[in-house]
Amino acid sequence: MKSQSATLLAEVRTFRQNHPDVRYVDLIALDLAGHFYGKRYPVEMLEKVAAGSPLKLPQNAVLLGAQGGLFKIGDYCFNDGDPDANRRLVPNTLKPVSWESQPLGQMLITSDGTDAPIEFEPREVLAKMLERLHHKGIHPVVAFELEFYLFDKKLDNGLPQFARDPLSDDADDQPTLHIERLSRFSEVLDDMAQTARAQGIDITVITAEIGPGQFEINFGHSDDALRAADWAALFCRSTRGVALKHGYRASFMAKPYLQFPGSGMHVHVSLYDGAGNNMLAAHQQQPLRHAVAGCLALLPHCMPIFSPNHNAFRRLGGTVNAATRASWGFEDRDACVRIPESDPRNLRIEHRLASADANPYLVLAAILAGLEHGLEARLEPIAPLNEDRSSGTDFPVDVLDAVRAMQHQQVVRDMLGAEFVDVYCENKRQDHLAFEQEIHAREYRWFL
Repeated sequence: MKSQSATLLAEVRTFRQNHPDVRYVDLIALDLAGHFYGKRYPVEMLEKVAAGSPLKLPQNAVLLGAQGGLFKIGDYCFNDGDPDANRRLVPNTLKPVSWESQPLGQMLITSDGTDAPIEFEPREVLAKMLERLHHKGIHPVVAFELEFYLFDKKLDNGLPQFARDPLSDDADDQPTLHIERLSRFSEVLDDMAQTARAQGIDITVITAEIGPGQFEINFGHSDDALRAADWAALFCRSTRGVALKHGYRASFMAKPYLQFPGSGMHVHVSLYDGAGNNMLAAHQQQPLRHAVAGCLALLPHCMPIFSPNHNAFRRLGGTVNAATRASWGFEDRDACVRIPESDPRNLRIEHRLASADANPYLVLAAILAGLEHGLEARLEPIAPLNEDRSSGTDFPVDVLDAVRAMQHQQVVRDMLGAEFVDVYCENKRQDHLAFEQEIHAREYRWFL
């Protein structure tokens, strides 16, 4: 602990020397819904926390719903006195914030690694999964890809408007993969990439996607899976801020337009042993088949994680590369689990089902749970789409059906933690009820 405190203290002091104009630092963590919560600390107080002073925030902040409110979940929130829980600073995440109007810093915090971790905190769920895999000699290497849309900063009666082409001032309303879009929006995209790199995020490829104003960002492969998920979470925060600075809205909403492709979170995962050998490539790739089968077996029971809200379910079976059944295939983007062409050293799965607004910690934990389950049970997969285009198993495409399928699946409860599963499912059930407590104009048109 003394060594860690010394390292953190050095990090804070170096930050203060390099950024003497920064007076406050946002200490942030991701809740169940995938939103950041936290506190804004004076930088001199942050130095005290780094030196070992307690850092406490309400435990129930993790339980916030999609709109930020608290739901009664078991004894949490309204029968527990709203207790504080310890958090710690995540090393190497103290970075300057460039998209605010005043000089500011931000730093990740977490309960994992404290004396009493919060069992349902997303980062802790992933940390426990990784700890178990490491004890078994399994070391994941992970890379995320995130799709998002740019919209005009102003909404039209609450509805998004197409982003305006900076060169022509016309609405970018045409679906296209043309690379010229990268040039037309280069100012904001370059700022997003540079800002992400300043946050310590390994940004690699930028792609213009099919949807109007839609783009994809790839991150580098990391042998620190927690850090890979940190990158995905932090990128969403910085990208929204940079977009507003340039007069746009950036959104990771899963399906903003019914007629255009949705936005996904694609996760590449390979597994290595302690000697650095790719475990999926061993024995004529038989472990790869087991891993794929495990992913497909648990996928129907992890849908509330992969599609965390009503809009995310709209993306399934959409116009481009969004499956409605659990499937796999080699070099096949219609599959939920794709095996990209690669040499044995880099053999990996690409899990393509999650929506871009899903919680990256939970998505990765669910994927790793599937991989572990398949390897341990030596499961065999169904036929790949390359052999049978109709191959696949059904999964829930309704919020409440998905919640029921997750809550009562014993392998998922064992892998991700029963307390987390119960809390998360009730959170999603309450979100559903809250979403239904509003009459929309369409209902009056249909039924008045």
